[in-house]
Amino acid sequence: MNDLALGVTNDIPAYMRGVGAAAQEAARAISKSATLSKNAALYAAAAKIEANVAAIMAANANDVARARATQHDTAFVDRLALTEKSILAMATGLREIASLADPVGEISDLKFRPSGIQVGKMRVPLGVIGMIYESRPNVTADAAALCLKSGNACILRGGSEAFESNQAIHACLIAGFRTAGIPETSVQLVATTDRAAVGEMLRMKGVIDVIIPRGGKSLTARIAEESRVPVIKHLDGICHVYIDDKADLDKAVRIADNAKTQRYAPCNTMETLLVAGAIAEKALPLIGRIYAGKGVEMRCCPNSRGILEAAGLTGIKAATDADFHTEYLAPIVSIAVVTDMDAAIAHIAKYGSQHTDAIVTEDYSRAMRFLREVDSSSVVVNASTRFADGFEYGLGAEIGISTDKLHARGPVGLEGLTSQKWIVLGNGQIRE
Repeated sequence: MNDLALGVTNDIPAYMRGVGAAAQEAARAISKSATLSKNAALYAAAAKIEANVAAIMAANANDVARARATQHDTAFVDRLALTEKSILAMATGLREIASLADPVGEISDLKFRPSGIQVGKMRVPLGVIGMIYESRPNVTADAAALCLKSGNACILRGGSEAFESNQAIHACLIAGFRTAGIPETSVQLVATTDRAAVGEMLRMKGVIDVIIPRGGKSLTARIAEESRVPVIKHLDGICHVYIDDKADLDKAVRIADNAKTQRYAPCNTMETLLVAGAIAEKALPLIGRIYAGKGVEMRCCPNSRGILEAAGLTGIKAATDADFHTEYLAPIVSIAVVTDMDAAIAHIAKYGSQHTDAIVTEDYSRAMRFLREVDSSSVVVNASTRFADGFEYGLGAEIGISTDKLHARGPVGLEGLTSQKWIVLGNGQIRE
C-alpha cells in the first residue's frame, strides 16, 4: 500500500495542516461527548477488531515479512508481530477502557471559602494528542481508545515497518466509532511513511497539545530535542531488582527469573540484578542456573562472577561500567553483589533511568525505605518489574510511560491524558 493510494500528496506540510485542523474540530466535539457515546464507540470498535482478526493478521504478516527481509533483529520482530491472541487482547483492552470511570468533568477538592464561594477543580481533556511510535501495532488501538475515553482527539503516526498492520486496525476503529456517532477524525492515522510528517507534527504547536513518543531511545531523544510541543516520554528502561539479605529465597528466584526472562523486549524488563552480599552465595547459583538454561548472557561484577563460576557455571562475562548503563532489550543481564540496601539504592541512583525498580525483602521497614528513597516512576516490593504496565495497574491500557516528573509519571492512562481547571461556584458574591 503506498501513500498515493491513500490520497496523500507530496505536499506533506499541507497534508498535515489538514490533519491538524480536522483533529482540532474533532477534539471540540469529543470533549462534549457523553460517556455512553464514548463507551458505545469503544465496544463497537472492539467488535470490529474481533470480526477482522484474519485481515489484521494478513496485514501484519506482510509487515513482518518485510521486517525480516530487511534484517531487523529478533527483538524488533517480536514487538511487531501479532497473533490471534494479541489481536483479541486489543479488543479486550478497548472494553476494559470502556468499563473505566470517565474522568472528564470530575469535580474534586470543592471547599467553601470565607467569602462564601466554593472553589474546586474539574478534570478536562488536553485536546489533541500526537502519538509517534514504532513497531508495536497494538499502540494504535490502545492510544485511540485512551484518547477517546479521556475526551481527546489523536493524531497517530506509526512506524513504516507496521504500516499495513496499523491501517487494518485503524479501519476497525473508525468503523466502530462511526456506528456510535463519534467523528471519524477523532482518531487519524497519518497515511504516509514520509518522515517529514514527523517533523511537521513536532512543529504543530497550538494544534497538537502534547506529543507522546513510543519507540527506541533515538526516536524519543530526537522528539524531545526537536519538538516545539510538550512531550510526555521516557528514554530508557534500565530496571533493577534488588535481592535483600532479608528476602524469601523462593520469591527472589521467581521474581529475578520473571523480571528478566518473561519477555526481553519490553521497557519494564529487568536489566540489572543486585544481590546483597550476605545472601549472594545462596541466591546467585539458583538464579544463574535458570539464566544459563534459558540462554541469558550474564555480565557480572567480580564478586558475582566468582560465586557463579564456583557453582560450576561457565561463560560468565566481566561487566564493564557501560554495561550497567545499558538497556539490553535482549537475553543479557548485568549482575552485581552489593553490601547492603544503601549500596543498592546508590547503584540505582547512579545507573538507573527512573523507570521501574524492585526490592525483594521480608523486612517491612526496608521495604518502606526503598519505596520512599528510590526515585523512579514505579517502585515495587516483592513482585516482578514486569507489572509496571497500564493494563496491570488497572488503567485498561497505557498510552506510554513517563519518567518525567511534570504532568504525568509512570504508566499514562486516562487521568494522565487530562488536566484540571479551577472552578468557582458562587451565589452573587463580589470581592470587597
